[in-house]
Amino acid sequence: MVKTEELFLKLLRFVSVTPDDGGAFAFIKEYLNDFEVIEVNVEKTKNLFLYKRFGEGPHLCFAGHIDVVPPGHGWQSEPFEPLVKEGIVYARGAQDMKSGVCAFLQALKQAENFKGTLSALLTSDEEGDAKHGTIEVLRELERRSFLPNYAIVAEPTSEVVFGDALKIGRRGSINGMIEITGKQGHAAYPEKAINPVHQVAPLLHKLAGHLLDSGDEDFTPSQMVITDIRGGMEVSNVTPGNLKIMFNVRNSTKTEREKIRVYVEDVLQGMNFSLHLSESAQPFVTCKDSLIVKTVSNALLHVKGKMPKLSTAGGTSDARFFGAFGIATVECGVVNDTIHAPNECCPLHEVESLVEVFKNVIENFEKEDV
Repeated sequence: MVKTEELFLKLLRFVSVTPDDGGAFAFIKEYLNDFEVIEVNVEKTKNLFLYKRFGEGPHLCFAGHIDVVPPGHGWQSEPFEPLVKEGIVYARGAQDMKSGVCAFLQALKQAENFKGTLSALLTSDEEGDAKHGTIEVLRELERRSFLPNYAIVAEPTSEVVFGDALKIGRRGSINGMIEITGKQGHAAYPEKAINPVHQVAPLLHKLAGHLLDSGDEDFTPSQMVITDIRGGMEVSNVTPGNLKIMFNVRNSTKTEREKIRVYVEDVLQGMNFSLHLSESAQPFVTCKDSLIVKTVSNALLHVKGKMPKLSTAGGTSDARFFGAFGIATVECGVVNDTIHAPNECCPLHEVESLVEVFKNVIENFEKEDV
């Protein structure tokens, strides 16, 4: 077994821009060569599932993605040639999320005893559309009656210092497009036109920032966030014939797509408009008393000396797919403050601490609540 730093640097050198694994999966299969292998490859996406049965008992899965976003510009070092400076590793994917992948690979490599099955689920399609990644592996595992009971997604979920937050759920994401149709005309003769901007202006406050629910102890309120408004011809003497309004709702379990539809239709009643809603993620939350929440929280307490706060903040991740299959899931990883940015970086000590957290989880996972 190689040292954590060596493994981390090795993973960072793979040029694994979505949906390419860059050759990383071949290395990972060799690294965990005593684990059984299931490969689920769909179109250009490669997915790898490794598992090892230690005995009867719960199935605990560690999950993550090997793919990264393109490097972009503004780097002070080579994005895929990691630079270690004063204990900090600079490379694309250092936080998001080869740190997490490195940590659970090390923990699984060192696992000697477990009261059940340990596994790792890896995809090369999380930073892209995620249509052929984790979801396809879970479907295959469901067909084999081999879905995990519990999952830890090793995304970078800490906020200020490592271990300060543990995600126990995620909000959903619903995108909306409103198109209001009026009648184009001359600006000098507004009475001869139907200006959709004028129609919606007195009502915009009922859409922009509107809270669709009051939230609860797990989720903040579901809010309509306007992301784009456009109409007209970019001239000053022609009134627009139509207006498009785009919005996003990061929704809690208290708001569904139909609730949004009913609300928008009520606000815009009497107008000639269309509404299109698309849902890219459904909300989920894992019970605070779940074995996985308690065990990972206690592991963070053991390693860092402080219990993490339980959070559902942030955008979406592949944890949503585990939630959709009814798998009790948490997200635990390094600090998230440079992901997708130039000079993305991660302190090596955070990766090493994450290894210790995952080892503690494996060593102390109890056979109950299954």
